[in-house]
Amino acid sequence: MASKSDKPDIEECFYGAATVGERGQIVIPAEARKEIGIQPGDKLLIWKHPSGEGLLLFKIDTLRDFMSRMQATLERAEQHPGE
Repeated sequence: MASKSDKPDIEECFYGAATVGERGQIVIPAEARKEIGIQPGDKLLIWKHPSGEGLLLFKIDTLRDFMSRMQATLERAEQHPGE
């Protein structure tokens, strides 16, 4: 289990601000696109934050990989409970 010190500092996760244009578009900062690997043509999933006051964006391929690993973990846990 990761210790508290293993978590990135909140400032390390902040890329700046974006302004919503007249057509509802925003520009994802270049540093964020580079670090996360967002390329032109990538599909992003957009969810409303559970609080209803923000948006969450995920690359589809990244989320698909995460969900696949999560499913495998669930299957192992069901096959070997208590381990």
